[in-house]
Amino acid sequence: MRTPLGKVRGLGSAKEGTGHFWSIRLSAVALIPLSLFAVGWLLSLRGAGYEAVRGSLAQPLVALLIGLFILVGLYHMRLGMQIIIEDYIHAEGGKLSLLALNTFFTVAIGAAAVFSILKIAFGG
Repeated sequence: MRTPLGKVRGLGSAKEGTGHFWSIRLSAVALIPLSLFAVGWLLSLRGAGYEAVRGSLAQPLVALLIGLFILVGLYHMRLGMQIIIEDYIHAEGGKLSLLALNTFFTVAIGAAAVFSILKIAFGG
């Protein structure tokens, strides 16, 4: 359904809302077991020293699940921030700048996190 003003401006459905909706929902569902694992893992290491934490993170399954938790969480965060930016920032230049910064931020944090996990897991 398009408004007359939308027809004149050539604006209308971007035909991508459903995909975005499902991406957010699926990442939220994936975060449930990953969050439970991450919280349980952190609680199990409460009071442990550096070597115990490093030894635990050196286990492949733990490193994989913690890495997935971080990456899926960052993806979910990027999608949520994208919605907020698109809904509340009305200046096109500002919107595009913030969307680009949103993506760059999540990629930078994700790369740093994965690098750190791999360095600890492989004994660097």
